[in-house]
Amino acid sequence: MLYQQQDLPATLYSCEQVKQAELKLIASGISEHELIERAATASFNLLQAQEKLTSPIAIIAGYGNNGADAFTLATLLIEAGQPVAVYFLFREKISVGVQQGKADFIAAGGQVGDDIDSVLTGAEVVVDGLLGTGFKGEVSGEIATAIEKINASNAWVLSLDIPSGINGDTGFGAKAVNADTTITFGALKQGLITGKAREHTGELIFADIGFADVLNKSEVINVTAAAVPVGLPYRPQDSHKGMCGKVTVIGGDQGMAGAPRLAAEACLRSGAGLVTVVSHPSHHLVISAGRPELMFWGCELVDMEVYLRFGWANVLLIGPGLGQQDWGYNLFKAVGLCEKPCVVDADALNLLSKDPRRHDNWVLTPHSAEAARLLGIETDEVEQDRFAAVKAIQAKYGGVVVLKGPGTLIYDGNICHVAPVGNAGLASGGSGDVLGGIIAALMAQKMSLMAAATAAVVIHGRAAEYAAEQGMRGMLASDLFEHIRRLVDEL
Repeated sequence: MLYQQQDLPATLYSCEQVKQAELKLIASGISEHELIERAATASFNLLQAQEKLTSPIAIIAGYGNNGADAFTLATLLIEAGQPVAVYFLFREKISVGVQQGKADFIAAGGQVGDDIDSVLTGAEVVVDGLLGTGFKGEVSGEIATAIEKINASNAWVLSLDIPSGINGDTGFGAKAVNADTTITFGALKQGLITGKAREHTGELIFADIGFADVLNKSEVINVTAAAVPVGLPYRPQDSHKGMCGKVTVIGGDQGMAGAPRLAAEACLRSGAGLVTVVSHPSHHLVISAGRPELMFWGCELVDMEVYLRFGWANVLLIGPGLGQQDWGYNLFKAVGLCEKPCVVDADALNLLSKDPRRHDNWVLTPHSAEAARLLGIETDEVEQDRFAAVKAIQAKYGGVVVLKGPGTLIYDGNICHVAPVGNAGLASGGSGDVLGGIIAALMAQKMSLMAAATAAVVIHGRAAEYAAEQGMRGMLASDLFEHIRRLVDEL
């Protein structure tokens, strides 16, 4: 059975978990060849459903079981009367599945080409069966050349199980096939919906080939699946503003009024009843005139009045426009003395990296560069394994960690949520401030840290998808507000 992108499973698995499930099925009496045939049949059905069977098809087969799927699909196409050209990336050591698949293909009248250029010439559809879930590291040599040639073709590309060059556990790939559609078999691999994979996977289709009963428990969840609720608490009709949560937003050193202003309005748009901004006194007019519903306290020095604003709130949000000078550092230290639930964002994360501490009652919201600073590593290392990075940050700093990016990860020390939402329109100033404001508002409305962070990421990403309907380039962080307001009720 095929499941479209909106109906993907909720549970995500590592490649090792998928491998162990496959071994269990084989031990139960289902042959490896039967599993390969199921995958190939699902791929054939997808090509048929996509109306691609009238097009010239080129299949690029590797030497592992991904190649076996490709050869078996090629045989099905020949038996259906579909002309197909196959290029095989030869190795002396090939899997048993590839040996059988290749032999069956030749017996059906197929021919195996040894020149990828001639196989790709004239193809309107390319099936990528080069590398599967066993791939780790970086591609090179003939494989890298084959990937470049696939990407340079004008064909519609279907990747089998995973785009060749993508690591199924991490989503990273320095060089990978750019698929229009990826059909993944048996279980949804965790790397397919985060990191670089978001650029290479295209439309993601899940094919159920009988793994459900033998998969081990996984604690990695696709929170955009229909089966995962991310809803907000019911708001009674007799609610008043004091019942709906109070947030104090702390940030905005001189010249950086916009960041706390965006974060604070995001709090209001997400349902917080009352929001106060503690910022540099020179920002009063900018913040209050633009959004008179916000309260404001001008802070030059951290005094008792500032602590009163902290004590008044249910939740604190520190970081937007905070800077890393004495003014921001003193506010950061003051927040550290409070016991309030807190969202730590932007420059507050940079200050935290210089003065590490652990807290179980906060949400940290780093992007990859901030995550690298928190861990004392390079940004590239974070991107190479986002799952490892988010777990390392949580282990060091506690609380809930939201590792922002394509396929945002949310981790509380036990469960990892993956949210493949949003788009490149969020790559603009202020978008992160808006997300921080949504998280703080939901926490103030008595959602748990993990639930608030997860719901906020989904709301933020969905709002970006709606806003992009009017154009993704040039989308502003403030363009999200009208959609956030609608989504907090819809969800």
